[in-house]
Amino acid sequence: MAGCSGEEKKEKAVEAKAPEIKTFALQSQKMATSIKLPGELVAYQQVDLYAKVSSFVKTLKADVGSQVSKGQLLMTLEAPEMTSQVAAAESRLKSQEAVYLASKANYDRLFETSKTPGTISKNDLDQAIAKRNSDQANLSAARASYKEVGTIQNYLEIRAPFDGIITSRNVNLGAFVGPTGKGSEFPLFTLQEQTHLRLVISIPELYTGYVKSGDEVKFTVKSKPSETFTAKAKRLSGALDLRLRAERVEMDVLNPNKQLLPGMIAEVSVALPANATTFVIPKTALVESAEGIYLIKAENNKAVKVIVKKGREDGDKIEVFGDLKEGDQIVLEATEEIHEGTPIKP
Repeated sequence: MAGCSGEEKKEKAVEAKAPEIKTFALQSQKMATSIKLPGELVAYQQVDLYAKVSSFVKTLKADVGSQVSKGQLLMTLEAPEMTSQVAAAESRLKSQEAVYLASKANYDRLFETSKTPGTISKNDLDQAIAKRNSDQANLSAARASYKEVGTIQNYLEIRAPFDGIITSRNVNLGAFVGPTGKGSEFPLFTLQEQTHLRLVISIPELYTGYVKSGDEVKFTVKSKPSETFTAKAKRLSGALDLRLRAERVEMDVLNPNKQLLPGMIAEVSVALPANATTFVIPKTALVESAEGIYLIKAENNKAVKVIVKKGREDGDKIEVFGDLKEGDQIVLEATEEIHEGTPIKP
């Protein structure tokens, strides 16, 4: 009895020496936050126009800043050798047409004559049929060749593939252009659609589960800091960039007045809704050290470390995940000086 009484006195002495530490009861709650990310505005459609055939610039119908519509003529090119190629193809076509008409007429006469028994041998008639079919095939080839040369000649006219604005022009009258060589260094024109833009952002891996198609975001640009613009998420890549570990998300931005320009950098605010109930704690309760990221829980008047993972942040609060349950007493101002098993008095 004397021995037991001594141990009880020792335990009471230890409890008396345990420092009082502020704790709080862990409670689950929903956390709706937002993050700010850099984004880039790009043209919804952009194309560099090049020359398909070696030629010289004959006329210029557009310049930098020109608003053009789909199919509008922007430039005409000149290739003297193309004229001779077209003439040669046309001559071959007419020649082949004459050959085919002659062989067809010969076959038709033989066929009519063969209706009288014994006048035309079957071999002669077969030879006439074969000659007619061969000439017909050659005629089809000549037509295709002529059409091909005509199609290539159409490349001497550069037209706008969609409505937009010319943002660059790299040639002058008389300049040599073509698919290869020095004339192909730069595009003839750069055309952009600016009344409709794309806002491109990269969502970090931690937040990819909170953004879905149709979500609305707000953003600002440096040239108009007092104005806030809106955009809607339309295209999600569905994969993480291996370098950034982030998902590419594109949003459509209507820009009828052209207040925004392609290439602008935007500051985008993305809302992160509360999808589930989690544990949210003050940042002072979280310890990040060489041992890892952990909380200190008061259990039976002793310190117990609980390894956790961080989630979203909102000011001085942070979302955590780990072996926790509601009602746990967590040290409010945790430090590395509080070791596992240290006596504490909540």
